[in-house]
Amino acid sequence: MDARRETGGGGSGRDTAEPALEGNHSKVIRHEGGWRWRGVRCEAYKASGSTWRGMTRRELIGRRGESPLFHVRYFEIDPGGFSSLERHRHEHAVVVLRGRGEVRLGCGRFAVGVGDVIYVAPDDPHQFLCPAQADEPFGFLCIVNAERDRPVALDGPEACGICE
Repeated sequence: MDARRETGGGGSGRDTAEPALEGNHSKVIRHEGGWRWRGVRCEAYKASGSTWRGMTRRELIGRRGESPLFHVRYFEIDPGGFSSLERHRHEHAVVVLRGRGEVRLGCGRFAVGVGDVIYVAPDDPHQFLCPAQADEPFGFLCIVNAERDRPVALDGPEACGICE
């Protein structure tokens, strides 16, 4: 662990050791640049499958012993990539941090970019996509309930049950 200069709590200026990343206590997860965080692994979006392409995830809060009612994850989609088209009972709050992309919500498809916030309501079909011609990956934070149901994969817009 490295030491950081303490700046809060009255500005005492004393050196303090960073708290461990594991465990249910307050902590700081340091950004290392390039959309990486110290001690956070980059993983495949889901287990292997043909319903998604070019997507990774990083579990920021909720996997190292914390006890929140929510999880915070960072997803990144390469140009031409996409998430599964799915629906489930839990909701999402999504904040775009990098690049530009598209979100499919029900039958609608919306262009989104840095700073945009997306709410995915329970049971709404949804999918995230990065245009093939994009200059950089599409990256976003996704906040979900810690306890959540499993997604139901959909085969296409006609499987949503709301598009005619």
